[in-house]
Amino acid sequence: MVFTGNFISSILGIAQFILQIYIWVIIARAVISWVSADPYNPIVRFIVEVTEPVLGRVRRFLPFGAMGGIDFSPVIVILGVMVLQAFLGSMQMQVDTWLR
Repeated sequence: MVFTGNFISSILGIAQFILQIYIWVIIARAVISWVSADPYNPIVRFIVEVTEPVLGRVRRFLPFGAMGGIDFSPVIVILGVMVLQAFLGSMQMQVDTWLR
């Protein structure tokens, strides 16, 4: 029983860490869009390939032209990831409390 609870708590902690890394990748993508980065650079291609599926889905629902041409999809995705992190954190606290 304790092993299962510790395992679940560890998995939730790892998921939160991965989500934090994803936030930094999205920030890197936003910075790359401001500068003229080489699109053939493997790091740039990796960042674009990792973030585009999520950012593309969010862009479909945003009125891009109505906001003066500014892309707010990274901000919305970061806020969504932060909400997910808070949810996972509360779940981890519940599991830790359940173990006592």
